[in-house]
Amino acid sequence: MCQNCVPFGTYTQDLFEVSRWLKECDVDTVAIESTGVLWIPLYEHLSEQGFDVCLVNAKHIKNVPGKKTDVLDCQWLQQLHTYGLLQGSFRPKEEMVQLRSLVRQRAMLIESRSRHIQHMHKALQQMNVRLDRAVSDVTGKTGMSIIRAIIDGEKNSRQLATFRDGRCRLSEEEIAKALEGNFRDDHLFALKQAVELYDFYTQKIVDCDIKIESRYAILHPEFHQDLPALPAAKKHNKVGNQPHFDLQSDLYQLCGVDLTAIEGVSTLTVQTVISEIGLDMSVWPTAAKFARWLGLAPNNQITGGKVIKRGTSKVTNRATQALRMAAQSVYRSDGPIGRFYRRIKRKHGPQVAITATAHKLARIIYALLKSKTPYQPQLLDDYEVKREKYRLHLLHKQAQKLGYDLTPIQS
Repeated sequence: MCQNCVPFGTYTQDLFEVSRWLKECDVDTVAIESTGVLWIPLYEHLSEQGFDVCLVNAKHIKNVPGKKTDVLDCQWLQQLHTYGLLQGSFRPKEEMVQLRSLVRQRAMLIESRSRHIQHMHKALQQMNVRLDRAVSDVTGKTGMSIIRAIIDGEKNSRQLATFRDGRCRLSEEEIAKALEGNFRDDHLFALKQAVELYDFYTQKIVDCDIKIESRYAILHPEFHQDLPALPAAKKHNKVGNQPHFDLQSDLYQLCGVDLTAIEGVSTLTVQTVISEIGLDMSVWPTAAKFARWLGLAPNNQITGGKVIKRGTSKVTNRATQALRMAAQSVYRSDGPIGRFYRRIKRKHGPQVAITATAHKLARIIYALLKSKTPYQPQLLDDYEVKREKYRLHLLHKQAQKLGYDLTPIQS
């Protein structure tokens, strides 16, 4: 007979001991609490050994107050799992998990590189070299040429201004005026190290892009080969931090539909969302449940029939963050989603507008991935027309109740 509770170590050989002991006890399903990253080695090992692993959110298994130990926690977890009360957390297929790890690694590298861009700004400002006023992006062609010339010993502002690209808004004279400064040795040393670290992370991002591209090649059997060609106007669309390969084509073939056709959604947004949620939309029965999982649906707290707190669930999800960024980018867009954002913003403010627009984007992505049909913005336009007609109907009805008659203004 197996013991009720057996302690194991955390080394790899101990993981094999765990799986061996579970098989001796005729166990076929295991519940694991997701805490940090400590659960990943055990989860992956047990999955490879053929166990049905249920990854549980720690918030969903809180015990009654009292003594808290690892033994009591594991026994409580086992009891809940026995009664079928545990709901496993979503985890994509193994192929997507590996892509997700690479995409997250790339995001970490970009974040690290951005810190050294800030260090470059700081060193330049300490020298009173206002390169940030001379060019819109110090990491662009003109900005980096000037910075590298400063590191190489060039201090003549007029000579530095000759690196100006023809597309720059300011003239050489105006740029030269901004580049006059105090080139102290300590500030130059700090600038040099910041540039070296910037170059280091830039190369690591390129290496990561190569690895991500190879991962798409491994996913090639899932590609849709009979898709129409991408529109030329969309195919050459460039954004900041764009990968060094044709990411849009790979995503188009993988998803079976062009998600970048959606207003405000870039290739990097699609890559982040797909790597986090996968391609199997059957995990979420409806678009509403998908939006709730993302933390973009209302989660009002109601007591005694009264709403005591409004808002969405607090969810830490990279897909949610990407959709919120995409929603924020449509502020000046002339499309239907941009008009939706501005309408909500006028009524409820920017934060609610971002959440509502991200919710709409999530529903659209869910529908496109599930049906594999192209994005049709005219459907949203038709909805807006119907909505305006209904709004006008309500205004006429309200005016009649008050004894008035609405008359359109003759233009």
